[in-house]
Amino acid sequence: MQPLIDNARTFGQRPEKFAGLAQGQTPEVLFITCADSRVVPALITGARPGQLFELRTAGNIVPPYASEHPTGEAATIEYAVEVLGVQHIVVCGHSHCGAVGALVRGDDLSAVPAVRDWLTHAADEPKCSDPADPTVAEAVQNHVLTQLLRLRSYPCVEQRLQADQLQLHGWYYEVHTGAVRAHRAESDTFEAL
Repeated sequence: MQPLIDNARTFGQRPEKFAGLAQGQTPEVLFITCADSRVVPALITGARPGQLFELRTAGNIVPPYASEHPTGEAATIEYAVEVLGVQHIVVCGHSHCGAVGALVRGDDLSAVPAVRDWLTHAADEPKCSDPADPTVAEAVQNHVLTQLLRLRSYPCVEQRLQADQLQLHGWYYEVHTGAVRAHRAESDTFEAL
């Protein structure tokens, strides 16, 4: 913890670097990814403050849209699309994902009931031909595609997609190599960026 505190103490010693951020934010991208500490969107993309609007959830899950019971995730997506006018939404899954791995293996999550109940929002169990694969790459990639489909159930997203004002992107990040792969609709595969 101490190195984090030390950095926080010195972080704001050059306020002129941050003064412009007080004028507001105009991010181009909503980046939806896992809360896993090994996944750092600004590090992966090289984004500076104000360039990414982030939504981090266990397993990068996009819950079903339900206007009668709004969630923090739905509010974040709606705000990014309607207020900030983001032009891109990236759903980024990652290798060695504990949430997706638990789904694939059918882990007993009774000791963590909130996690167990949250994972029910993942939709179907992600397809995986090798549940013993520690990277759960195939399952994570299928899970990313499911979450992209789920985003389309959000009225604000669907409206912007139909108006050609928004693009959806599926990414897969390998925590053990740093490589990023993007889903290509033409080939239905994840390929290097």
